[in-house]
Amino acid sequence: MQNYTETQRKELLIRPTGRVIYEVSLQYTGALNTIREREPSIIYFSNLRKAVDSVTAELAMNNWPPKVNYTAVYRGVKQRGFYNCDFDVANSRVFRVKVVPRVLNPALPRLGIDENPTIN
Repeated sequence: MQNYTETQRKELLIRPTGRVIYEVSLQYTGALNTIREREPSIIYFSNLRKAVDSVTAELAMNNWPPKVNYTAVYRGVKQRGFYNCDFDVANSRVFRVKVVPRVLNPALPRLGIDENPTIN
């Protein structure tokens, strides 16, 4: 069994990184938004595959072309830090689907504070 000092035990209790969740937003854009203003719709997923499957299912149910696929979203998120895809009708943009990774419960910063020295 390993013996840890008090400082090492405290550091083990703090998670080094947070958990990544995916924010999927639907933003209405273009000239049609001025006629019928709509608020953006935002939903969060814990899994990128579930997020993409949900978006493709909604697009299919509403007869939109299947422009969103897992590979494109994964590459966009890894390379640029986000993925977006515009949907248009008659050369007029209607809405944009955007996928952005967010960190849930980020690691706590140390703020540059050193350990309190004890004098023996």
